[in-house]
Amino acid sequence: MIPTKQEVEAACARVKPYVHNTPVLKSSYMNELSGAQVFFKCENFQKMGAFKMRGATNAILQLSEAQKKAGVVTHSSGNFAQALSLAAKNLGVKAYIVMPENAPQVKKEAVKGYGGIITESESTPIARETEAERIQKETGATFIHPSNDKNVILGNATSAAELLQSHPDLDYVFAPVGGGGLIAGTSLSAYYFGKNCKTIGGEPFAVDDAFRSLQSGKIEFNETTNTIADGLKTFLGDINFPIIKELVSEIIRVEETEIIAAMKLIWERMKIIVEPSCAVPLAALLREKECFKNRKIGIIISGGNVDLKNLPFS
Repeated sequence: MIPTKQEVEAACARVKPYVHNTPVLKSSYMNELSGAQVFFKCENFQKMGAFKMRGATNAILQLSEAQKKAGVVTHSSGNFAQALSLAAKNLGVKAYIVMPENAPQVKKEAVKGYGGIITESESTPIARETEAERIQKETGATFIHPSNDKNVILGNATSAAELLQSHPDLDYVFAPVGGGGLIAGTSLSAYYFGKNCKTIGGEPFAVDDAFRSLQSGKIEFNETTNTIADGLKTFLGDINFPIIKELVSEIIRVEETEIIAAMKLIWERMKIIVEPSCAVPLAALLREKECFKNRKIGIIISGGNVDLKNLPFS
């Protein structure tokens, strides 16, 4: 079931007091380079530094008072762990976060700083899920999936909705594809608030499960996850995939070298900090720029939580 326009509008109204309406930046250099007019929706300026604040906030706001009292639980090694912790703190709710033991210390510190209660697990998906289930049973907390949750998807949709409110005549909106929560939400807003605006996904060749899923019509998985875009290593879910299948026009795959080059371009030319995953949509646009000449393009810059000791360029 594709969520309705009314549901997206309700999510926009619901999260508005709790999230930033992030800026939209332009760059004449990027326009020249791509041959298109490009508008960057900068979720790296969102609270906790990523779009995931939107989905986490909307999901918690949809809980009953009894559910809020018992708290929320998720498993995440990165941005959603931080987003759920901060959203929960802002709303006076306890957040239990299962993180793999090998998650970067900087991310664990950020989660703790936002008030999240961390439980470490082995780094396999099964270990993370088992631990989250145990916490759920013991505490009565509600499980909130980072990307395969209708209320998270609706919250994520609010970013592209804001972008289209300020630039209603976009021809395309590009977003990165990881677990599918952002691209699904983006495609809903493009469909409901755009004027024949199409949604394009950007994905690394190294983890092209979404590209293959669209081709085969069923959820595909990756054998390896060897990409610099660490936010895009997860796979699609049964709630977001039907939306993606219906509303996403195309997924463009990019090489690791193209991701690094696009990330460096944004840092150098636009003077903003973005993580590798966020550079993937720009890399996708530049790879296929002949197809998008003279078009108006929105790009969701999904986040800016970078380990500065581990940059892919010097």
